[in-house]
Amino acid sequence: QVQLAESGGGLVQAGGSLRLSCAASGRIFSINVMGWHRQAPGKQRELVADMTSGGSTNYADSVKGRFTISRDIAKKTVYLQMNSLKPEDTAVYYCLANIDSGWRSVNNYWGQGTQVTVSS
Repeated sequence: QVQLAESGGGLVQAGGSLRLSCAASGRIFSINVMGWHRQAPGKQRELVADMTSGGSTNYADSVKGRFTISRDIAKKTVYLQMNSLKPEDTAVYYCLANIDSGWRSVNNYWGQGTQVTVSS
């Protein structure tokens, strides 16, 4: 199977920065899409940013210009650099990967989530 290991969350003041990491391991033939979603208390989970295997990126309007998604292909790791953080960025951030494990087995995998708290 596939596991996603997240790290990098924490508490930061408004205007500060954090960097999240998500490393995929296990039975992986290829990674089609890898990225980040978030869920704030009382709200639905929403896309923050993701990146395709070809390197195309997609960002939520609310984070454009502040967050940057990047990857290390060899390490099967995706990063989310978050700058100019705002209190409304407070949420649990989840890594999501769409992974082909071979033999026509393509599935979505979620990480366990990492808390990001931005104080005002």
